[in-house]
Amino acid sequence: MPYLQFDVAAQLTVATKRQVALAAITQYAEIMQTAPAMVNVGFRELGAENLWHLVDGELVPGLIVMCDIRRGRPPEQRARLAEALRALAAAEVGIAPEHVVIEFTQHTADEMHRVTGWGREWTDAEAQASEGAASDADDRSRPRPTTSS
Repeated sequence: MPYLQFDVAAQLTVATKRQVALAAITQYAEIMQTAPAMVNVGFRELGAENLWHLVDGELVPGLIVMCDIRRGRPPEQRARLAEALRALAAAEVGIAPEHVVIEFTQHTADEMHRVTGWGREWTDAEAQASEGAASDADDRSRPRPTTSS
């Protein structure tokens, strides 16, 4: 957990799935302030004409992203993630953004288990740690001055 499941009415190439997964993991970690290694992404390819959305009385192909996440983030933070995932799905899968639905289910930490044991609740301390890790990574990516003797 978190788990982001993309339900699509199409068959996606492996390259597209990898691109979407990497972008979704990166966006999730940044917006939701956690470690990228925590994020899992899956795809359910339902095939053409197997996922519909009703718009102005007409059926149109839809796309749903189910976000199973740890509880604790405010609605504004979840909304930023929803908009980022909507834009990503629309761009990469080729569907109108207004036909992409994002749904959240929030879980307590004891509803997820990894090899290290039960999950932990999300806290502001995790957000601060993820910001520090991002800052450290930025520092490591900068060229270092060389010294000559």
